[in-house]
Amino acid sequence: MTDRLITTPFGARTTAAEVLDGVDLTGKRALVTGAASGIGRETARVLAAAGAEVTIGVRDLAAGARAAEEITPASGPGTVRATMLDLADQSSVRGFVAAWRGPLHILVLNAGVMASPLQRTKEGWETQFATNHLGHFALATGLHGALAAARGARVVAVSSVGHVNGDVLFDDINFEHRPYDPWAAYSQSKTANVLFAVEASRRWASDLIAVNALNPGRITSTRLGRHIGDISHSPASFDPTSTDVSWKTIEQGAATSVLLAASPLTEGVTGRYFEDCDEAGPHRPGVRRGVAAHARDARRAARLWQVSLDMLAAAVTTA
Repeated sequence: MTDRLITTPFGARTTAAEVLDGVDLTGKRALVTGAASGIGRETARVLAAAGAEVTIGVRDLAAGARAAEEITPASGPGTVRATMLDLADQSSVRGFVAAWRGPLHILVLNAGVMASPLQRTKEGWETQFATNHLGHFALATGLHGALAAARGARVVAVSSVGHVNGDVLFDDINFEHRPYDPWAAYSQSKTANVLFAVEASRRWASDLIAVNALNPGRITSTRLGRHIGDISHSPASFDPTSTDVSWKTIEQGAATSVLLAASPLTEGVTGRYFEDCDEAGPHRPGVRRGVAAHARDARRAARLWQVSLDMLAAAVTTA
């Protein structure tokens, strides 16, 4: 991370629509995962409103089709279509990648699960890591050719302030040898999202693919917290001196994703971590903001990339 952090005129209260006010995305193709509801849906809606051709990858195709119909602009070039994509099912990811045609200008890796009870995929992978990281890793690497063809594509990895609570557990990623902790599993998957951006930005720079990660804030009224009950208690202050993560509406929560996906203000920016529409500084103990050192470590990022490739290769071999 450079000493000079990137800032924008926007902040925690800014909505996604305000970020893209006046931006024309006509001719751009975008893919947003987990966009049947929540900030993914709002991200897709705003990109389409700006003129983009948007595909939403969803597990529930019926719900996705309803969402696509509801958020497709009534007029203008922007469109939204729903396609089946289950990130916890590698065969679904491979099928999606194989069916994709043409360039891809914007990829928003938004879908996720948080603090779920212990569940495993058919490969034996812990579900949070499998969904939040491996599914997105397979999708992004599988679509690398489409991203490179866009000559200036942007990839956005939606992480969380929860990444500060833990590194990737390389010696036991799938909790096979230690008691399962849903929050440790969540933290490692969100750290993995940031490490992905670090390594992908390095590997794909020559392809003109920008890759960044972000903390959207804690969003009220979404399904992400369904495993932990109601998380929408009194919001923390939006004051810049607050040590708590910003509570936001869905419209505000999608703003940083949209900023990195399509704003001219972040053109050419890559390998960074943002929150509240600005680049985040280093995390400090006791403060629920910033990016942890373990999530910015280049060696960890390279190691995770190789581990992920190995896990995916093994899955194909045993499929």
